[in-house]
Amino acid sequence: MPFAPSSMHVESPAFAPNGAMPRRHSAEGEDLSPALSWRDAPAGTQGFAVICHDPDAPLVKDGSYGYVHWLLYNLPADVTSLEEDTTLGTAGVNDGGAIGYGGPMPPEGHGVHQYYFWVLALDTLTGLPEGLTQPELLNKLEPHILGMSRLVGTYRRD
Repeated sequence: MPFAPSSMHVESPAFAPNGAMPRRHSAEGEDLSPALSWRDAPAGTQGFAVICHDPDAPLVKDGSYGYVHWLLYNLPADVTSLEEDTTLGTAGVNDGGAIGYGGPMPPEGHGVHQYYFWVLALDTLTGLPEGLTQPELLNKLEPHILGMSRLVGTYRRD
């Protein structure tokens, strides 16, 4: 993913920055995507995409490391928040092979993992099909990224 920092700010009512994510958002719990909101998108933003990635996961796939938990795209510029277990947007395939959100579930004994919820501001509203993988999605989005920001949550398996 290209690095395009911006002044955009991402937050969640479910957890503080670098704070522990509630069990309800994990695969051990209800496996619900957390509510997110963002503000101060770059000028010219026409759409958004959200990616949740665990860089601490011991997985290398398609030349990338970590584990993709969520790909959500085709979000118009007037969407600046997502409710818990959102039905907005179009979902891609997570690294578990399912469409949509797949919550944290670090390997047993692996300690605390970090979960990066990236929000990408785009210069266009995308109309991409459901079920893209992270490499496919990034290939389509990279030329359109105006800025990005992230919220990091943590989770430790019980």
